[in-house]
Amino acid sequence: MSWSAIEQRNHERVMSLFAEVLNPLNADRVDAFISADYIQHSALAPPGREALKDFLRNARRESPDAVHEIKRSFADGDHVIVHYHVRRWPGDEGFAVVDIFRVEDGMIVEHWDVLQPIDPNRPNPNSMF
Repeated sequence: MSWSAIEQRNHERVMSLFAEVLNPLNADRVDAFISADYIQHSALAPPGREALKDFLRNARRESPDAVHEIKRSFADGDHVIVHYHVRRWPGDEGFAVVDIFRVEDGMIVEHWDVLQPIDPNRPNPNSMF
């Protein structure tokens, strides 16, 4: 199944968010991707665009070597889903994360996430990725 032109644009937009904002933890580029009326659903983050900027600045101070390694991504209409591995520092087992973004008129307007710490002693031999 192929993506529509809108799905392709939405996917490219979210991949650019990762490249320009999330991977480099660059709060200065948030406004170029995130709508002013951004709706945050994460239980780990306060609502709004300014809270995201604060989170990124704090993460950059505490974990300047953080990595967001995308394993797979999908577009479905106005939603883009990204499954990735977050490691905060070298040697960190990190987290398996799934982000769901809703894109409207080229801007990210809504976000949900689920994350799970990676336990190297887990009973399941299959990778979380």
